[in-house]
Amino acid sequence: MKRKDFLKKGIIAGAAGATLLNACTDEATSSNTGPAIITDKKIRWKMVTTWPPNFPILDEGCRNLAKWINVMSGGRIEIEVYHGGVLVPPLQTFEAVSSGAAEMGHGVAYYWAGIQPAFQYFSSVPFGLSAQQMNAWLFGGGGMDLYTELYADYNLVPFIAGNTGVQMGGWFNKKIDSVADFKGLKMRMPGLGGKVLQKMGGTAVLSPGSELYTNLERGVIDATEWIGPYHDYTMGFHQIAKYYYYPGWHETGSSLECIVNKRDFENLTPDLQEIVRTAMYRSNQWILAQFESKNNEYLQRIKDESDVQILPFSDEVLDALKEKAMEMYAELTANDAKAKRVHDSVWKFKKMISEWHETSEKKFLNNLQ
Repeated sequence: MKRKDFLKKGIIAGAAGATLLNACTDEATSSNTGPAIITDKKIRWKMVTTWPPNFPILDEGCRNLAKWINVMSGGRIEIEVYHGGVLVPPLQTFEAVSSGAAEMGHGVAYYWAGIQPAFQYFSSVPFGLSAQQMNAWLFGGGGMDLYTELYADYNLVPFIAGNTGVQMGGWFNKKIDSVADFKGLKMRMPGLGGKVLQKMGGTAVLSPGSELYTNLERGVIDATEWIGPYHDYTMGFHQIAKYYYYPGWHETGSSLECIVNKRDFENLTPDLQEIVRTAMYRSNQWILAQFESKNNEYLQRIKDESDVQILPFSDEVLDALKEKAMEMYAELTANDAKAKRVHDSVWKFKKMISEWHETSEKKFLNNLQ
């Protein structure tokens, strides 16, 4: 089936399903408040993703998620995973699930910034929350309520299904000793991080992952960010770049999401809904654990197998980046009530939890290891 026909069919089916759902609201609500009755009925879903095939951890995480749901449901839910570009282009995942063309989708919320800028806060924003803080905000600080509310407008139920942890600051072919070194710098950096880079005097270049190695090698770009040591090593950046900077100020703890068509989720029996929720929690923990473990291992490989200089950004540079990020946030939220609402929730929580982490983890990391 062609992608265009696939999406068209999904949109038509979504409209018809919505009419039927409205006609049967009382019956559906009643059936979901009673006891869960296990039947032999098979539910077959499609999961479209933003990831290329066999992409380490992320594509694997999608397939694990499908497997766990299938096993826990006793085979009642079968999910077929389609990597980016098979049924729909990667960045049309949101629209495909919203329309009902696919029941599930896996990606990152900042990919949908063009639909609603506020979505970016549910993935990662410059100088935002760490992975641990992100989970605390979402599951203990009201973040999931905002997340669910905003996505409901698009017929979606969002779930957090992974986190990359804090990322690296990027690969450079010139040293970044001062703020002046950003002047004229051409760097692959999407999203809000790219806007901060531009405020620093650089140029944000948008390039797909498949072109990054060649573009950096040929000087089309001066620098690139990707994810962290594990994926960066497999991309081969340590073979062509001179400097590897940290920390990843632009992505301090990037949450991954799995979105489910709201109508399809609500049509599940209560026990199957809980199985889906539980699998998402497991995926969230599994993916973060894989990144933390692999990044440590592959950082050592980069050190052992190359002459790359692994360097921290100076305090001067980080302070300037943060100042520009705050300017960017002020502009973003000035005329967008939804973005301001989520922004205020994130920064209020960040202030509160940072005080606790100053007392607990920061002291431990700085002095007690």
